[in-house]
Amino acid sequence: MMIHIPQVLDAAAVAHCRQVMQRAEWADGRITAGHQSAQVKNNMQMPEGSSAHRELGKLVMAGLDRSPLFMSAALPLHVFPPLFNRYDPGMSFGSHVDNSIRTNPFDGRRIRTDLSATLFISEPDEYDGGELIVEDTYGEHAVKLPAGDMILYPANSLHRVQPISRGSRIASFFWIQSMVRDDTKRALLFDLDMSIVRLNADVSGHPSVVNLTSTYHNLLRLWTEV
Repeated sequence: MMIHIPQVLDAAAVAHCRQVMQRAEWADGRITAGHQSAQVKNNMQMPEGSSAHRELGKLVMAGLDRSPLFMSAALPLHVFPPLFNRYDPGMSFGSHVDNSIRTNPFDGRRIRTDLSATLFISEPDEYDGGELIVEDTYGEHAVKLPAGDMILYPANSLHRVQPISRGSRIASFFWIQSMVRDDTKRALLFDLDMSIVRLNADVSGHPSVVNLTSTYHNLLRLWTEV
């Protein structure tokens, strides 16, 4: 399940990110890559623990907390501290699968990566190339979103970032351990939740809303791993 989550960061937050990034340090992106990924990764990354990284990470986390769509789609238990990368002309990231387990550098907690997220900070017309390509059973999907928007997709997906030929592609990326490990179950809960929201908007107070909400929470109790 791939979910487009709009406006995780508003225009002011995006502008602030860009200002901070202009004076931030950047390092070789392979510092956080696994053995296989390091062989196909060519980008720059903001060092973990730097003042800029901590400041912008808090900004992204606050945006996630304000997004009901993210909460419904991800059902987050743990979110890995957001990272930030930059692709300049000639840079790319070949096909790879994200590591199944990540260790939080600040508290040592191990996080199972059920979901991957990319939050775009550059506008699509500011760079050529740089599409995120995600593969699933239905083929390849190219993603290039407006600044402030985010794509959420299963972390076990084979994916890559196309080479940049003009400009710079700047983004935040991170992983989520969901309360519901199974992607199919999580997708069913998301569809049910969205149906409840639409029904409540169309026919406010309808008795079916209560019944469906009860079903949603009973399934959540059945499937959560907390």
